[in-house]
Amino acid sequence: MDREILFHLSRDGRLTNVELARRVGLTPPPCLRRVKRLEEAGVIAGYRAVVDPEALGRGLEVLIDVEISAQDRKSFGEFEDIVASYEEVVEFRRMYGRPDYFIRVAVADHAAYEAFLSDRLSGLPAVLRIESHLTMKEIKTSYGSS
Repeated sequence: MDREILFHLSRDGRLTNVELARRVGLTPPPCLRRVKRLEEAGVIAGYRAVVDPEALGRGLEVLIDVEISAQDRKSFGEFEDIVASYEEVVEFRRMYGRPDYFIRVAVADHAAYEAFLSDRLSGLPAVLRIESHLTMKEIKTSYGSS
């Protein structure tokens, strides 16, 4: 039952408790108790709106692989702090193996990406190699199919 609740809330976090209960075959009070328990247990970590990047002037999304030259903890930490502070960065992960990092940025256009790459990312001292990937077509995202 909890999995069913999570399935429906992950598709539409704005469902009313009454509608959610109807979809999962419960009455509203036990459904609400289950949702509250899932929230308290941290299974439901939060609710958010999916915002159209075009509406924010960030219609170009670029996926970036980054390898860094230094392998010490201090260099990793400094690199991570700097990159995480950039507002263009919408996702940032340290990876096992190569590349060292995966970065997803959202910018207005190609000129904005070039400026981000030239003025910010490639100028960092630890950066060894950068590989950019532009999306041809989104097939599936965390918030559904395109």
